[in-house]
Formats: sequence, structure tokens, C-alpha cells
Amino acid sequence: MKKYIILLFFPIQMVVGQNTVPLDSCYVWARENYPNLKQSELWQQITTLKKGNIETTYFPKVTLNGQLTYQSEVTELPIEVPGITAPTVSKDRYNAYAELQQTIWDGGLSAANKTLEDAILKSNLSQLEVELYKLNEQVAQAFFTTLVADQQKEVLKAQITTIDERLKTIESGIRNGALEQSAALVLEAEKLNLEQNIVEIDAAKNASAQMLSILTGETIDKNASFTYTSANANLSSDFLRPELQFFENQRLQLNTQQGLLSKTRNPKLYGFGKVGYGKPGLNMLLDEFKGYYMLGVGVSWNAFDWENTSRQKEILQVQQEMLKSQEATFIQNIELLLVQQKEQIAKLETMLENDTKMVALRTDITKSAASKLENETITASDYVRELQAETISKLNKELHKIQLNQAREKYNLIKGK
Repeated sequence: MKKYIILLFFPIQMVVGQNTVPLDSCYVWARENYPNLKQSELWQQITTLKKGNIETTYFPKVTLNGQLTYQSEVTELPIEVPGITAPTVSKDRYNAYAELQQTIWDGGLSAANKTLEDAILKSNLSQLEVELYKLNEQVAQAFFTTLVADQQKEVLKAQITTIDERLKTIESGIRNGALEQSAALVLEAEKLNLEQNIVEIDAAKNASAQMLSILTGETIDKNASFTYTSANANLSSDFLRPELQFFENQRLQLNTQQGLLSKTRNPKLYGFGKVGYGKPGLNMLLDEFKGYYMLGVGVSWNAFDWENTSRQKEILQVQQEMLKSQEATFIQNIELLLVQQKEQIAKLETMLENDTKMVALRTDITKSAASKLENETITASDYVRELQAETISKLNKELHKIQLNQAREKYNLIKGK
């Protein structure tokens, strides 16, 4: 006997556990349940720590040092004056001191570095959004598979009811001697065939529901009702894909890096100090332990970097061009997918119109065959053949109806929602 299972077999993955399961809720649940979503908090934590380190640039830096040295020669006065003893310096020296350096102005590097960290955070978060958005397609595929199973099961159950009604008529004819027992056996066999198909449909739905449960982290009952609000494809010209925001954040990051490179050439102003105790102190001619200190202000400026900064900026400009090329390629691919999906929608709309006509014709043919069976002008096998054709036409209609909804949903997902 023919099989009636025309289920869509998709690469499925997870859904939810409620009596009623709406598709939009599945999207939300899958996002909340996605393990990598925690990376959002981790990226923000990393950025906070890095910016905290950057802020220490303006904190004073204190270094403690100690030295004990012995040298082979020391400075001596090359003259001798009668009656005057020239001071001498010991060859052993002792020195303990603390050095302090305080940044007064770092050329704007700290502020630029903090801005760069914020730009990097935006890029990382938008990359995560791209990853999360891909879940929607997986959820939709699993969802519509279960929806197809539900609708096809209803069609088969209705056909079983039709067979049961026909069996009552045939059994009455058998009791009256008008029909042979084989007529009932043919219908009983067809009923078993339909029931077996329902078992297969239930198994497919249960598998899809379990996969959806894994995706969403919700428990989906095998008898859950999957609901979908039919929507037309969004034919506006605007794209709402998260990849576009990712490209924009990447541009922002590259621009921020260029600004940072410019500030590396700025002069830096700092204050410094030194406090110590040693022999000798700052007076090299006084050969005794003495405390001392020194304060000052300094400036540093890398006047020449041999075009290093310019080459770094050129590299960033090349990366900008690469980014533009990647974005243009992405948009082109999206436009191609939308054209294909639009044609798929148009095809399914036409097929659905033909399905409606086909179901009406097959239903009339089956009714006529049932009348002929009662009048013994055809056999039970002939009737079952027409009933099978009607069943297939109804299954096709339900399948195409859901496929059309799925195609519209996929169009909207490709465009961005």
C-alpha cells in the first residue's frame, strides 16, 4: 500500500514544553537557553577589567630600589694645596631609594584606549547576535516539521473515520448477502495502513518536539499544540540582519584604532621624584650616610618613528576596504536568497490553489466510488484506490499550506526580523 507520510525532513534542533507552543515564543526561549549567550556578560566583564587597567595610567608609580656597590676607582682631585686636605670618597657605596613617576598628560592615549575597548565590546556583542540569529532558522525548521505532522495526522484520522462509516455500510451488505466478506477485509487493511502511518507521524513529531525541547530548554509535551500566526512576506527594501550591525561595529572599531594611532605620536608630560638614603647622598664629596630627595617634571616625544604609524594607518585603511567587500558580498548573497525564496512562495501559492481544486475533485470521485461500491459496480479495491488518491490530495494540500507559511517565515528570517 502507498505511504502517506510526506513530512519535511529538516536538520532540526530544539523547542519548548507547554500545552500551546507559539513559534515566536520558541525564538525567545531558544535565545535565552543558548549556552553562548553567557558570553555577553563575560565580554562586558572583560571590557570593564581592561578599562580599569587603562585608568591606572594616571595613578602614581612607585618603585623601591636598593644598591650596594664596590668600585675599583673613585674620583680624586688632581691638585694638592698645602695645608688643605682634599676630601676623598669611599670605594664602597650604599643606596636605598624610592622612585615616583606621575603621568600628567599621556597625549590622550588613555581616553582613546578606553574608546577602543568599547568599540571592541560592540563588535564582540554583535558577533554574538549573528550567532544567536542563526538559531531562528533551526527553530523554525523543527517547528514546521511538528506542525506538518499534526496536520497530516488530522487528515489521516478523518480518512479512518470515513472508512469506519463505509465499513458499517459494507458489513450490513455482507449480513444481507449483497456483498462478499473480502470487501470488508480490503477496507480493514486500508484502515490498518492509515493507523500505521499515524504511528510514524507521531514518532516524527515526538523526535522534533524533543529536539525543540533541547533548543529552548523547555519541556514539550508530545500532545502539545503548535500554533503559528500566518504572516505575509516582508517585501520592504530594508534589511534587518544582525550581520549589518556587525559590519558597522567593525568599521567603528577600525576608525577608533586609527584615532588611537594618531595619539601615539603626541608628547607625554609627567612628573617624577626620588627619595633615598645612602652613602654618599647627592653630595658626592660627603662620605657619610645621608638622606636626600629630588623632584622634577619631564616630557617625552617620539619625534621620528620612521613612518611606522603611517604604515599602520594604511593597514587599517586596507582592512576597511576588505570590510566593505565582505559587506557587499553578504548583501548580494541575501538578495539572491530572497529572489529564490520569493519564487518558492509564488510556486507554493499556485500549488495550493491547484490543491484546493484537486481535493474537491477527489472528494467527489470518492463519493461516486462509494455509491458504486454499494451498488456493486466496482470492487472494494477500486474504492480504496480512489480513497487513497483523495487522502494524498488532502495531505498534499496541508503540506503545501504549511510549506507556504514556512517559506514566508523563511523569507522574513532571511531579510531580518
